Amino acid sequence: MNFRFQNLLGAPYRGGNVVITDDAVLLSSVGNRVAGTDLLKYETQTLPFEASSNIARIVASPDGAFLLVVDNNSRALFINLRRRAVLHHITFKRPVTALRFSPDGSLIAVGLGKLLQIWRSPGFHVDFFPFQLERTYPDCTGTVTALDWSPDSEYILVGSKDLTVRLFSSKGSRGQNKPFLFLGHRDAIVGAFFWAKKKSGRVFRVYTISRDGSIFTWNLVESHDFDTSEGFNSDPPSPGTPEQGSSELYNKKRKNFGGNDVENSEIPLHKARWELLKKDFFMQSPAKLTACDYHRELDMVVVGFSNGVFGLYQMPDFVCIHLLSISREKITTAVFNKLGNWLIFGCAKLGQLLVWEWRSESYILKQQGQGHYFDVNCIAYSPDSQMLVTGADDNKLKVWTVSSGFCFITLSEHTNAVTAVHFMANSHTLLSASLDGTFVSSSDPSGEVICAGTLDSFETGRLLDVLGGHEGPVHGLMFSPTNSILASSSWDKTVRLWDVFEGKGAVETFPHTHDVLTVVYHPDGKQLACTTLDGHIHFWDPIDGLLMYTIEGRRDIAGGRLMTDRRSASNSSSGKYFTTLCYSADGSYIFAGGNSKYICMYDITDQVLLRRFQITRNLSLDGVLDFLNSKKMTDAGPLDLIDDEDTDVEEGIDQQTRKILGHDLPGSMPNRGRPIVRTKCLKIAPTGRSWAAATTEGVLMYSIDESFVFDPTDLDVVVTPEAVDEALEKYQPQRALLLSLRLNEDSLIKKCIFSVKPLDIPVVSSSMPIKYLHRLIEAFADLLESCPHIEFLLHWCQELCEAHGHAIQQNSRSLLPALRSLQKAISKLHQDLTDTYISYLGIDLVSLYVELHHGQCW
Repeated sequence: MNFRFQNLLGAPYRGGNVVITDDAVLLSSVGNRVAGTDLLKYETQTLPFEASSNIARIVASPDGAFLLVVDNNSRALFINLRRRAVLHHITFKRPVTALRFSPDGSLIAVGLGKLLQIWRSPGFHVDFFPFQLERTYPDCTGTVTALDWSPDSEYILVGSKDLTVRLFSSKGSRGQNKPFLFLGHRDAIVGAFFWAKKKSGRVFRVYTISRDGSIFTWNLVESHDFDTSEGFNSDPPSPGTPEQGSSELYNKKRKNFGGNDVENSEIPLHKARWELLKKDFFMQSPAKLTACDYHRELDMVVVGFSNGVFGLYQMPDFVCIHLLSISREKITTAVFNKLGNWLIFGCAKLGQLLVWEWRSESYILKQQGQGHYFDVNCIAYSPDSQMLVTGADDNKLKVWTVSSGFCFITLSEHTNAVTAVHFMANSHTLLSASLDGTFVSSSDPSGEVICAGTLDSFETGRLLDVLGGHEGPVHGLMFSPTNSILASSSWDKTVRLWDVFEGKGAVETFPHTHDVLTVVYHPDGKQLACTTLDGHIHFWDPIDGLLMYTIEGRRDIAGGRLMTDRRSASNSSSGKYFTTLCYSADGSYIFAGGNSKYICMYDITDQVLLRRFQITRNLSLDGVLDFLNSKKMTDAGPLDLIDDEDTDVEEGIDQQTRKILGHDLPGSMPNRGRPIVRTKCLKIAPTGRSWAAATTEGVLMYSIDESFVFDPTDLDVVVTPEAVDEALEKYQPQRALLLSLRLNEDSLIKKCIFSVKPLDIPVVSSSMPIKYLHRLIEAFADLLESCPHIEFLLHWCQELCEAHGHAIQQNSRSLLPALRSLQKAISKLHQDLTDTYISYLGIDLVSLYVELHHGQCW
């Protein structure tokens, strides 16, 4: 099956900067991936590429065509944002601390420790060396922390931890590129920005912001000019420093510009004279300023502090427009959108990502509810495959819309980690269990949203029965889909079947040689699958009590070495077993996952491995590498696990680590909160076209992409797209549809469907071969979700079911995924029409009331 990555749900914002494009798409880092949130359509889509480790910096080109992503290992990806494809790779030699595209998009400024490098931006064309280094500036004596380009891409401001802001020119030779220094700050620089006139685009002002909460305003001195014979080849004096050398370097002649900047425009900005206009302070001590941004057109500054307070100020008068608290933790990012009406804030420690409209003082997005901050333990699909519910260690339940990737409700009734969730058959009732000893039943009679829940404790509820017989902890439960038999798996090396309503104890016991970890039923109830501690998957016949198949999966799931492992991945036995299983919708294959970076897909009939999915390639997680680097092994242990108390992580971006939830219990790894890659739960959608996995990275969604898949054995020289067009011109709908089905090209099939006249639909549908029913039903399901010709498509579906009803019933197992997709599309369409009718009915009732009231008044 051609399953491909679709989306990533449940993963919160954990650090790094954010970018908002011109089309209102918010890009943020989620582990080693980039998530895009459409703020207008309220849809979230994760880009289909991975970095080698957690992403530290992202920056988009001014036209929104390219995205540059840099991870913690200084490996960069240059991405075509519109096609979501990786174009180029590059590895920088030092950690990247700042990143910025020039306004014309031709250059990229990169801060590498104490160095500033200017790179030529690659384009769509293919080059042997796509990234070309233009020049390097080694002038900074501290780590570069802030960058800003002038509007004409000629100059760049560089702020660093040496308390200095430098003004460089991106043109000219090395001897003429000595920077101008803006001095006077008493803490590390957080931001430096140009201000330019709107008409001329000429820079006349610079703002510099430091970590101690001060902002300096610098003005370009227009009343003085240089002697062109010597001024360009010498260094201007910096403010706050005594004069060195002769004063004859500058010929200060007062000129009457009269508003004309022609002569002054010839002076390079880094050779001109700047004066400190004023100093302003945000007065948030002892909190530190951690994030800032500047909107050049509005001349406004937004700042965020370590105590969760943000401020919006109008410059250059330093007028406070807003000063609010949005969190108790440090704000790690604060940016404007292009129009300047939205403010985006991020708090890595709490996983918050907020979009705020400052004029109306309203929230556009509050993403604290868009992700679980701790690991997701369990997931479940709704019967119509439109919703997905997740339960996690943060004691919360979240319900997601699968198509949009948005969480529309969060339930917080539990007081401990949620361990199990289940949708009832009506799609409007949700059951959940937790380690707090309670279960929650959440329901909504209207079926629109899950709005309320009741908390029932086993201590006060009525106990129906106690099934005893296991000699060890019970680790898995599942009811048969066809009868009242309950299957249970236990660490006592047995699987037991119970008749719940008869109450006669265990009906059947299946012994194993190792502890049984989980148990699942086949969709038809005629098969039972369970996993054991030795890495095997056993398939049992629950009716006859016979062992049908056994799959040895130790070699398939093995891989990955933890930092604390004393043995290599090939010799270690830890994690070489499955902890979760899930049958496909038709029961032909099964998914298996566990404490490994792999998810295995097996064919049940032949007991062979069909495909192995690697859930992540994030080297920031433990257990991804098969071979550890011997250079990082010391006498005190792995270098990555040694706690360095002298690091200045607090001054930059917090590391994306999570605290151990084991609380020193057996099995909790002392790896400084470094997450271990694993799969806790697997579920396949009832339609069979997608599946989800609850992993350390979040909930990974995979779906089938069959837009262009054909069978070569069904082709001959006459089966071509030209033959389809010829049949359509002659109005031979039956022949055209058959040819398009043999080609299995989606666009041709839909074209032929719409070419059939309504009166000819019964004849054409009855002449379709049975083997093409699956493809036709899939095409109708896809069209009903996006096509406005509802009556025409429903007429097609009705005639197809009437003509081939018996064949559909005989082949229900193979057609089940397609039929469920069709049911999902029709149900969604019915709900949309119902909502539209109710809204129009409400408008009519209001109009009627107004008319009656108006008549009574008369």
